[in-house]
Amino acid sequence: MSTEQDILRQSIAATFAVAAIGVGFGVLTGSSSIIFDGIYSLTDASMTLLALLVSRLITQQMSERRQARLVQHFTMGFWHLEPMVLGLSGVMLTGAAVYALFNAVQSLLSGGRELQFGQAIVYAVLVVVVAAGMALRNHRANRRIRSGFVELDARGWAMSAALTGALLAAFVFGWLIQGTRWDWMSPYVDPAALALVCLVVIPLPIPTIRRALADILLVTPADLKQHVDAVARQAVDRHGFLDYRAYVARVGRGRQIELFFIVPPGEPPRRLEQWDAIRDRIGEEIGGESPDRWLTIAFTTDLGWAE
Repeated sequence: MSTEQDILRQSIAATFAVAAIGVGFGVLTGSSSIIFDGIYSLTDASMTLLALLVSRLITQQMSERRQARLVQHFTMGFWHLEPMVLGLSGVMLTGAAVYALFNAVQSLLSGGRELQFGQAIVYAVLVVVVAAGMALRNHRANRRIRSGFVELDARGWAMSAALTGALLAAFVFGWLIQGTRWDWMSPYVDPAALALVCLVVIPLPIPTIRRALADILLVTPADLKQHVDAVARQAVDRHGFLDYRAYVARVGRGRQIELFFIVPPGEPPRRLEQWDAIRDRIGEEIGGESPDRWLTIAFTTDLGWAE
């Protein structure tokens, strides 16, 4: 798994497999919590598939003809799609959990449901092993790749492992109390476990949604703005400029930086190569040069062009 796309493709295949197994086992055992687990995995896989498409657009790994056609319509790039996908994914996962919670409460109030605990335990063990393995694998790979999509995917697998582990504990408890004086509780085990899982799942995507919303609204990252301001002030002092204006935004993995330097009127003319050399040094001091950095540096004597 050397690239972001490779990781996401394997994750999609594994997630669809887990989702199919979950729905099948859920119908077989009569467990609403297992069916929810499968549907949740299916939703996650659908969002990962969309993330893979956006990742390919951002890295522009496509035919030259298709790339040229898309670039004509998206001259500013595709970075803005990344926070949209991440935000949509978080909202859908939270919405699915809220819906399942209502169903679980309704089932508890109506007397619960019978469940084949033995088969449910087999499913839970299988999913915990697969989910934990995928979470660990993706987390290790993302130490090098540093992708928001892969990070979210690894977090999703870890969450799946933890939640299915909770279901496993509930199923083992239900299996152990069968035939005992606590047997009356067994119909409530499945909806109670589903309700608890949903209560845990609902707030988990909130940080991702908040960050995605901040990127969509072009909220300025404080740390990046402070760094750009420090570099710009040094350039002002070094070259005798009057002032500067800095505009900074984070859009998914993209960093958009615009710098305007106010030059004193009547300055002796400089060759374009000299202005380019100033730009090159400022760009090096800002750092982070990559296809994901959009850096514009302009010089003017009219403050109106910078505001």
